[in-house]
Amino acid sequence: MRILIPGGSGQVGTLLARHLYAAGNEVTIPSRHPNAHPEQSWRTLKWDGLNPGPWATEIDRSDAIIHLSGRSVNCRYNAKNRQEIFDSRTKPTLLLGQLIAASPTPPKIWMNASTSTIYRNALDRPQDEFTGELGDLPSQRGTHEPANLPETWSFSIDVAHRWEQALAAIPTPHTRKIRLRSSMVMSPDAGGVFSKLARLGLGGTQGSGKQFVSWMHDLDYCRATDLLLAQPEITDETNGIVNMTAPEPMPNRECMQTLRQAWHQPIGLPATRWMLEIGALAMRTETELILKSRQVTPAVLLKHGFEFAFPHWPTAAPDLVARLKAKQN
Repeated sequence: MRILIPGGSGQVGTLLARHLYAAGNEVTIPSRHPNAHPEQSWRTLKWDGLNPGPWATEIDRSDAIIHLSGRSVNCRYNAKNRQEIFDSRTKPTLLLGQLIAASPTPPKIWMNASTSTIYRNALDRPQDEFTGELGDLPSQRGTHEPANLPETWSFSIDVAHRWEQALAAIPTPHTRKIRLRSSMVMSPDAGGVFSKLARLGLGGTQGSGKQFVSWMHDLDYCRATDLLLAQPEITDETNGIVNMTAPEPMPNRECMQTLRQAWHQPIGLPATRWMLEIGALAMRTETELILKSRQVTPAVLLKHGFEFAFPHWPTAAPDLVARLKAKQN
């Protein structure tokens, strides 16, 4: 296939490009940082996410588009960063919608990144594509979640809603749209969420430890993408929604304990909520990324027979730690 991955120079885009290229596909990445990976063999073109350019002609010859652009949310949610987070997701998505709608030979598939954070803060039951409840927008607080949750949590939900609204805004009758509601993709690649989590691997429970962590092993993320490219119609009954996540989210307490075991570290000091608030301020990030309970499950993938290579964190964590150590040696 000819596959275009706009905004694909980050960790997830790079591992997808590596996987798809190795499988014999023609991969092209429009990127704000076209020289980020000079050692790679796939094509990388310059784009700014706002305007058509030479890269836009690739839309007419592509079989599928996997759009992944978006500023990192690992930052303080001040006014400037919030606007950049919104704009870096919605504006490129709207641009792609306009170009795909105008294309004489549009791609058959358009996968667009979204996030599992769109679901509510769930401690009681898993949230899947069929029965999951979306988190409350600022104007709806108290509908599905307590009205006194931190305001930063509703911001993340607002981002997810606007991202998906941008995808739906422009009709593309000849191109099937898929919303990738992804959890944390765990890969040993530098700069990814696991490399950051590994630095916390010697620590203990964060906050109450009851909040759920949703995650997906990088191999399964790539294999699930293969399935969606081959059978995009499996998302039709959920209006294009697919949860890209492992089938067994686990409480933070168990997540950190398993990670310590993988590092052969028996003891970790817990961090209370107020300690995390101070640490987040010093690290220029938000505790929402740690404390919100993301209990998300992949009903669509499981219903259509996808077999996870790493469905359980106790088997995934040792694999990721071993691969990370191999990269470091």
